[in-house]
Amino acid sequence: MPSRTITVHHVRAMLHGAERHGIDTVPLLRTAQIPPLLLGDDRARITEVQFARLFRELYRATGDEFLGLGSAASRPGTFAMMCHASIGCRDLGAAMERAATFYGLFPGGPDFTLERRGTGGIGGTSGPAGQGDAVFAVRNDLEHDYFLAECLVIIWHRLCSWLIGRRIPLHWAEFGHPPPPHKDEYGLLFGCTVRFGAPRTGAGFDEHWLAAPLIRDEAALEGMLNRAPFDLLSRREYGTTVAEQVRRALTRALRTSPRLPSLGEIAARLAVSPATLRRRLARESTSYQELKDAVRRDAAIAGLAEGAEPIADLAARLGFSEDTAFHRAFRRWTGTTPGAYRYENQGQRS
Repeated sequence: MPSRTITVHHVRAMLHGAERHGIDTVPLLRTAQIPPLLLGDDRARITEVQFARLFRELYRATGDEFLGLGSAASRPGTFAMMCHASIGCRDLGAAMERAATFYGLFPGGPDFTLERRGTGGIGGTSGPAGQGDAVFAVRNDLEHDYFLAECLVIIWHRLCSWLIGRRIPLHWAEFGHPPPPHKDEYGLLFGCTVRFGAPRTGAGFDEHWLAAPLIRDEAALEGMLNRAPFDLLSRREYGTTVAEQVRRALTRALRTSPRLPSLGEIAARLAVSPATLRRRLARESTSYQELKDAVRRDAAIAGLAEGAEPIADLAARLGFSEDTAFHRAFRRWTGTTPGAYRYENQGQRS
């Protein structure tokens, strides 16, 4: 099943820490099999496999769990010790508070806050939070590297979901910086309504989740830590939003046939009318066509970056009746041609 792809904007942001510390990132990109020239194209995307390789290379080069993005380094093993310190708590709220206290012991580290609020948004503003919301936020000097603050919120949300064995739906997410060029990525990353220009970066969820008991033990924790943090950063499809359900259905269909289900067929599977499905996707700031394009785009990028399938065969497998139609679509998605993209990626392996 094709994995989702990652915008080059996130790749650039992840490199900032190493660059600030004078580390030459070109060899790291090449080891991760990411063509350095891709970084110059705002429409470029990479696979999750490439992103994971780059993360590991940056981790080794910086010796810092924050990849050099913070005002102070986080020594390897810090995250693991925080998890061990928190896993014995009685419920999720206690675990989150203990984890925030743990990171508060390190000068220059991120200032995590957990608030139980009745109404209002982050920082006391009138925002999307509702009655009974809990707010998890990150406060410190991360304004110059807001990518780190965003990653920390994502990791904490997914770690908390892992600890209780259930995906915690976010009501909203807010970010302490102006909307970036890739602002449309955020709704998919966080699975909720997003807002920029807030006093700080954080997310809100129903307060009742704080009383959920932890179900993981030390053995499960060790397994998770062996895959962390990339597994926690990866975008998971939990099937809790309509867009996730549609994307999952399209992705599964593409595994067996180049013909993707129509909107009407997807609507029938979800037991709703086509008009209702359109409205629900619109509320999640997407559409059936956008999701169909994204599934094909990600499958095309993965096929070109990781495999040797002839481009004509790849085009046919993705449902394009002509090579020229595939070339036009791929250029629209990424700003380059399939052949050029494959050449640049595979040139890193030679």
